[in-house]
Amino acid sequence: MMNVKICSALIFSWSCVFAAQEASAPVPAKPVSVENEPLHHVVLKNESVVVIHLTLPRGERTLYHIHSHDRVAVPLSSTSITQQVLNEKEGPPLPSEPGTFSALTLPGASYTHRVHNIGTNPYDVLDVELLVRPQSPSPVTAARVAAENPSARIYNWVLAPGSASAMHTHARPYLILAVSGFTLKMTAPDGQSGTHEIKRGDFHWVDTKVTHTLSNAGSAGGQILEIELK
Repeated sequence: MMNVKICSALIFSWSCVFAAQEASAPVPAKPVSVENEPLHHVVLKNESVVVIHLTLPRGERTLYHIHSHDRVAVPLSSTSITQQVLNEKEGPPLPSEPGTFSALTLPGASYTHRVHNIGTNPYDVLDVELLVRPQSPSPVTAARVAAENPSARIYNWVLAPGSASAMHTHARPYLILAVSGFTLKMTAPDGQSGTHEIKRGDFHWVDTKVTHTLSNAGSAGGQILEIELK
């Protein structure tokens, strides 16, 4: 009888310990909007897009944050990350390399996750949140589409020194974004041109109709993305 009582007491004691451990287990902080996540910094916002710059030191995680729109992600550094959707396990390692980009479609009404930098370098990325998903996208494209989602198309120009894109027309507003730094020359159909020294991560919003070529007037290779609204 004594052994039964002792066992019952131990079971009760262990149950209390496990209950206390569950009660004290860390609970994820309430997710915040991506614009309010401390390491995400809004660098441009208008009625069409929000451009957000994230620099995540190695070994660190963002808070859980909420995305509410289709978006384009443009890595600016080489490292490795994982992503963890709220209430799910941490995902596998993913490489982050300059020159790559992703056109992401919002799954459902929102998407909540956090990012963990498991690489050796800071994770530096520009997120372009597309605020309007058109019901009837424009069928007109400016050039060959490198990637797209329901809200935007991406044109990717990789330019060797002295090379140029074809002449093309943007009938819709767009964001031009430098994936690498180089000397960019933009030329209109009438021959007028302008030259700009651009750095990796530079961007410019254009909301007027534009016809131009993009060329590399420098001595190093360059890459430009044009993210055009549909």
